Amino acid sequence: MIKVGIIGSTGYAGAEIVRLISSHKNAKVEWYGSRSYIDKKYYEVFQNMFQIVDDKCLDDNIDELANKVDVIFTATPQGLCSKIINEEVLKKVKVIDLSADFRIKDVDTYEKWYGIEHMSKEYIDEAVYGLCEINRDKVKNARLIANPGCFPTCSILSIYPLLKENFIDKDSIIIDAKSGTSGAGRGAKVNNLFCEVNENIKAYGVATHRHTPEIEEQLGYAAGGEVMINFTPHLVPMNRGILVTAYAKLNKNVSYDEVKAVYDKYYDKEKFVRVLDKDVNPETRWVEGSNYCDVNFKIDERTNRIIMMGAIDNLIKGAAGQAVQNMNIMFGEDEWEGIDQIPMFP
Repeated sequence: MIKVGIIGSTGYAGAEIVRLISSHKNAKVEWYGSRSYIDKKYYEVFQNMFQIVDDKCLDDNIDELANKVDVIFTATPQGLCSKIINEEVLKKVKVIDLSADFRIKDVDTYEKWYGIEHMSKEYIDEAVYGLCEINRDKVKNARLIANPGCFPTCSILSIYPLLKENFIDKDSIIIDAKSGTSGAGRGAKVNNLFCEVNENIKAYGVATHRHTPEIEEQLGYAAGGEVMINFTPHLVPMNRGILVTAYAKLNKNVSYDEVKAVYDKYYDKEKFVRVLDKDVNPETRWVEGSNYCDVNFKIDERTNRIIMMGAIDNLIKGAAGQAVQNMNIMFGEDEWEGIDQIPMFP
């Protein structure tokens, strides 16, 4: 039985980890860390866990926690994990960090985009970027996983195969993305109030969104060189889901079958990436509550461009589900254990 500790268990992503681990046959949460709700029973924070989780929330002392569990999930704001991680902890447990602290290999880039000093630079090179479908072999033996961001997960999985196979011009990529409000976290913010979000859609973080360098870095590995993109996220009035529509110029004339063969080459054996049938566009409602990423494409012969599309649940494949998927790989479990839910509808 894998003993699990969660720092930040009362945020949206942390709560999803709790829910997923509750149905995992070979893992159990031993420690529910939450600075905001110390000594409060977990089900009193999330009533859906009534008679399911009776444990109290505890402080997030990682040194003490490391003596009691096999893996620690840090579902916390940027900067916290880099402050508390150390060699003594990593000698005892594996750490899966859901923040951006170890996703970007260039520390100057991280500090520029996030506006904070990185406090444990010595672990950046060691950390494995936990996009399971691409870095599975590296994840297996890792001590420290940088769980990808939600927008990057959907964007990279949608674009990666065609960039890797040199079908598209790496300097022409534009990403338009839509996200539900849970992507902004559980903290109270005026811009996320019902009256501010309902019956509205808006772009935000235009040309400045923090996920931009993460997407660029990972796509750069696929392209074999520096990639610079335009990335514009939008907030839509729904709880969950991300929809990515990405555009790029084709390097050559290609047929539907040629492009489909590339996606199949990378994803045909992947359980959680579904390449949809021809002319079926990804929709967030068909992945909600699941660890699936639906992808598809459309060739625009008139402009010699291709439109690449993807949809995920931002809290599952974009956060908690992918984190549990990483845990399963690290501990030699079936990769789908605990995260094999069929998407919910309606």
